[in-house]
Amino acid sequence: MEQKVVLITGASRGIGAAAARRFAAGGCRVVVNYHRARAQAEALAAEIGGWAVQADVADPLQVQKMIDNVLDKFCQLDILICNAGVAQQKLFGDLTDADWRRIFAVNVDGVFHTIRAALPHLIHRKAGRIVTVSSMWGQVGGSCEAAYSAAKAAVIGLTRALAKELGPSGITVNCVSPGVIRTDMNANLDAETMAALAEETPLGAIGAPEDVAEAMWYLASDAARFVTGQVLAPNGGLVI
Repeated sequence: MEQKVVLITGASRGIGAAAARRFAAGGCRVVVNYHRARAQAEALAAEIGGWAVQADVADPLQVQKMIDNVLDKFCQLDILICNAGVAQQKLFGDLTDADWRRIFAVNVDGVFHTIRAALPHLIHRKAGRIVTVSSMWGQVGGSCEAAYSAAKAAVIGLTRALAKELGPSGITVNCVSPGVIRTDMNANLDAETMAALAEETPLGAIGAPEDVAEAMWYLASDAARFVTGQVLAPNGGLVI
């Protein structure tokens, strides 16, 4: 059976790293993309027998080079996990043009650049799994996270549109929309805030990166062959 190749953007830590471990455990050859955390990415790649590759997803030229390098090395790409993202908490009136552009450059443009670069190969093969990453704030909006909420909502819209466009080519496009997860992105929240969020969550807990990685694994697996254009939300029931 052919070993599948998966590229995970923003995979040096958090949800991306958990996904890299999950896909490696599932028998995939894993490409660990990173922007600045070279040591972390290379250590992870060594741990799982994967390959670390640098690229800022906000830069289309770097992304194209990354995809070309993956195809040169493995001659195939089966699964694309668009996980790279940045967040920022700020009052709307305090957002600068630079703040807004950076949030969209990574969270939206990064998805666009990565899918666009990989698409000719996937269409040629008439097969592929694309999984994007939104957020519960992309579904319902978050106070003091207007730019992030808008960007993550855009990811959901892009996912649904591409599912319709790429379905005839045998490519599924789905989205995971995590709730509150214990990652560096939420490291600025104090224990009291995290406890309050856990209490507000129907399942009474904060999610782990592995919870999101399992959702990604499902959407990329043969079990989800008839699933496309969907938003799977591992959030403990916080947003329903």
